[in-house]
Amino acid sequence: MIINTNTGSANAARILAESTSALQKSLKRLSTGSRIASIEDDTAGSAISKKFSAQVTRLNAARSNVGNMISFSQTQDGYMEKVAGALERMSELAMLSTDETKSDADRELYGKEFTELGEIITSIAGKDFNGTSLFSASTLAVAVDNTQAGAAVTIAITRKNLGSTAYTNATGSNIATAAAAATALTNIQTAITTLASDRAQIGANISRLETERNTIAILRDNLSAARSRIIDVDVAEESANFARQQILVQSGTAMLAQANVIPQSALRLIG
Repeated sequence: MIINTNTGSANAARILAESTSALQKSLKRLSTGSRIASIEDDTAGSAISKKFSAQVTRLNAARSNVGNMISFSQTQDGYMEKVAGALERMSELAMLSTDETKSDADRELYGKEFTELGEIITSIAGKDFNGTSLFSASTLAVAVDNTQAGAAVTIAITRKNLGSTAYTNATGSNIATAAAAATALTNIQTAITTLASDRAQIGANISRLETERNTIAILRDNLSAARSRIIDVDVAEESANFARQQILVQSGTAMLAQANVIPQSALRLIG
């Protein structure tokens, strides 16, 4: 029986410290919802989860980009629908003006509306979306994904040009005479055919973009799930561990108290 060195008390204190540390770690996991309370818990998992988080953030940005491009294309089609209405009315006016029973004075009356409709189309050709021209011969690139190397994956969106020859021939026509009206009618029919093709391309663009947006959402959800499996705590499992550590801390505290009492038995021998 010894007094100076209480080995039992030292062992009990060490075990109590370990249990207390484990309890605090469990408490932190439950309070934060994260399985990785500190970096040493899972160094590799923490690094991988950060990569997943960054990629999910980029995918959210890409999905926003695609959504903006869908709005861009829908705006294009909205304007083109107005162009279609204008061309339809212009073709009607041109057809009326080919009537040989009408005088040039009559055609001049039709020509006023015909000219105004042409100017509407010309005006629409110069419209923009947040500073970006809606109608141009060039294409627009939209980023939809990124590789591990960081290079953006883009798709090209074809814009249609309302300033092309097919449209300018129609808007530049006149119906001042029966012969001019016949020529104007031919030009307008060509413009209508071109417009139908252009709107079909815009519809295809929107369909492609919608598919890309859904694909991005699927990838984002899968990456989020993978990240969750790495860092998110299983509350049921951790709650059981928390209760276990609580019991160990309480029993460790009680045993440390008992270990500190044991050397006092030596007093009986001295007394």
